[in-house]
Amino acid sequence: MIPKNLRYAASHEWAGLDGDICNVGITAFAVEQLTDVVFVELNKPGTKVNVGDKFGVIESVKAVSDLYAPVAGELTAVNDTIVKDPSLVGADPYGKGWMVKIKVAPGTKLDKLLTAEQYEQQIASQGH
Repeated sequence: MIPKNLRYAASHEWAGLDGDICNVGITAFAVEQLTDVVFVELNKPGTKVNVGDKFGVIESVKAVSDLYAPVAGELTAVNDTIVKDPSLVGADPYGKGWMVKIKVAPGTKLDKLLTAEQYEQQIASQGH
């Protein structure tokens, strides 16, 4: 089930805005495509990112993929728990498997990202 309260990047990252902090992770669909996640590397807090910039790397038994920022801002926190235990990304991608928190400019909105319905259409067109 795709959470309706989040927004989605075409590259399969999700974003949830809480004031001026945007929580970011990857979707269950992305985890399913990767299969077993064995390694996660994230940029350090303080790193500035623009939309589409790489903020880390995720590796599975099947592939290595870059992680892309769905919003612009500064990384304020990274989830060290998933670095130590990458299986959490697969077990709870929208909860304990979050990846980074990005401080965004005041007034930032997520309307350039896909809604849950639009994201469902995208993954349906990709054969899911």
